Amino acid sequence: MRRIAILAVGFSAMLLAVGVGCGPKPPASAPGKIVVFAAASLKPAFTQIGQQFKTENPGSGIDFEFAGSSELATQLTQGATADVFASADTAQMDTVARAGLLAGNPVNFASNTLVIVTAPGNPKHIGSFADLARPGLSVVICQKPVPCGAATQRVEDGTGVRLSPVSEELSVTDVLNKVTTGQADAGLVYVTDAHSAADKVATVDFPEARSAVNVYPIAVLKRAPQPGPAQKFVALVTGDTGRKLLAQAGFAAP
Repeated sequence: MRRIAILAVGFSAMLLAVGVGCGPKPPASAPGKIVVFAAASLKPAFTQIGQQFKTENPGSGIDFEFAGSSELATQLTQGATADVFASADTAQMDTVARAGLLAGNPVNFASNTLVIVTAPGNPKHIGSFADLARPGLSVVICQKPVPCGAATQRVEDGTGVRLSPVSEELSVTDVLNKVTTGQADAGLVYVTDAHSAADKVATVDFPEARSAVNVYPIAVLKRAPQPGPAQKFVALVTGDTGRKLLAQAGFAAP
């Protein structure tokens, strides 16, 4: 009798297992968030593009890590995990490519140009790049490895004008913050940063900046945990919707 009882229990358990297998399947888990490493200057535009991405891909999420491109490239080459990398110049993308971290060729999707920003009204009467070298003027720029810093270096080399900055920052948004908070008289940022600051700054264009335009590439990373959604995000950035939102933020075509 004991043996029969055991068999009956075993048979019941088997029926339950079969029943579970044949019954309604639980809903598939929602796609995970993609992680996008992006140049700090992309924050306003990519925040909007991220909202559009979530609208077009219900259930998908997106997390951004905005910082200087050189800092992000260093994190990636040291083992950080992300799905997409968008750089403010080709040099930092090349660094990541040489490390074998790209899933495919990067695509250039935008370009950006340096401008001078000052306090509203331009109280120091800065009118040219050469004016930034005036004695007593506190100027802030990006560090050399950062794309905005590399662009500044190219302008210095082309003009022969050497700046003596009071600070060299890790990202272009840090430079902008120094000016908007009154910690510096002037700073070198991108057109898009001046656009986002609106009436918090005065903007001074200078012709020499045209020789130091930065081109922005984007790519899916080889170790991307979410390669499918990552490809969709890149397609959105490089497509018509992305180009429109980037243009609204002040970016030019690549």
